[in-house]
Amino acid sequence: MQHNGGSSSIVDVLEKVLDKGVVIAGDIKIGLADVELLTIKIRLIVASVDKAKEIGMDWWENDPYLSSKAANNNNEALEEENKRLNERIKSLEEKMDSQRLV
Repeated sequence: MQHNGGSSSIVDVLEKVLDKGVVIAGDIKIGLADVELLTIKIRLIVASVDKAKEIGMDWWENDPYLSSKAANNNNEALEEENKRLNERIKSLEEKMDSQRLV
């Protein structure tokens, strides 16, 4: 691929944006008679996956809708919690039964 010396191609611009990252931030506030009714904060970050991880953004790895690994971890956590709750219920039922006999 050849690049012109004087001007940047779209590929060069895209490469720089993904390498460095771009943050676009804005707030939308809706109010009536000096009373704020609604605030919407908008944040957009455009960066490569490597750059995003470098700055500490890895939410997609922990979202079960986006990552099968996260979904499996979520299922394991739910199964463990279910097991603990079932054991607790069984223990409480045994205590209730023993109190009825007395």
